[in-house]
Amino acid sequence: MSSIAKSTPCWAWRSDAMGKGSFISPDQRSGIRSKIEPIALAMSRAGLTPNMLTLIGFGIASAGGLMAGLEWWLLAGIVATVGAGFDMFDGAVARATGQVSKLGAFMDSTFDRWGEGVVYVGIVIGTTRAGFDLGAWLAAAALVSAFMVSYTRAKSESLGFSSGSGMAAIGFAPREVRTVILGIALVGAGLLGGVTGDLFDPGTLVLAAGLALIAVLATITVIQRVRFVTAQSGDPEGSD
Repeated sequence: MSSIAKSTPCWAWRSDAMGKGSFISPDQRSGIRSKIEPIALAMSRAGLTPNMLTLIGFGIASAGGLMAGLEWWLLAGIVATVGAGFDMFDGAVARATGQVSKLGAFMDSTFDRWGEGVVYVGIVIGTTRAGFDLGAWLAAAALVSAFMVSYTRAKSESLGFSSGSGMAAIGFAPREVRTVILGIALVGAGLLGGVTGDLFDPGTLVLAAGLALIAVLATITVIQRVRFVTAQSGDPEGSD
């Protein structure tokens, strides 16, 4: 019997992590999916396939990154958030039309990460152009932490830990939470006069706070997921 199978008592820790360690519960995720299913079916009837939606979302997110690089903060926030929103629809169309596949899941995950990365790179460029070097550092930190959140899920599930959507519910900052925080920060920066070299200018402060919050919450999420996998594995060398 594998060590994973022997670690049944650790599911108690998983239950706590999934309930208290995440801003979005599995029930909330299911509720959101049921609400967007009619939209997904309409998209399918319009001829849009899951992979097409994945690529459209990537294109929109990339446009948001370009706008951030040009310091169009308000538009960047709106467009990047819309692009990230397509992450819900490609999977919903696949489930509603019976087109779920390993290739689709691979495409979805790959282009979601790519699009998210482009947005952060755009912010690095935009803040540098604005003379706000701290913003570039914060955007880079948020990018690394966000990618580590995704990596811990992908790697753990490839090794047989918490397969399905279980790992997505562990941690404070899954992609949905990061998207909302970043969207608010970018839109706020745009509405409050943009980003300058002065941290205490309102727009600059809002963007810096949002990026810092993402970096901190994403780092905590990585730690939560590492602890969860360590507990689930039952490996004495990895336990506290």
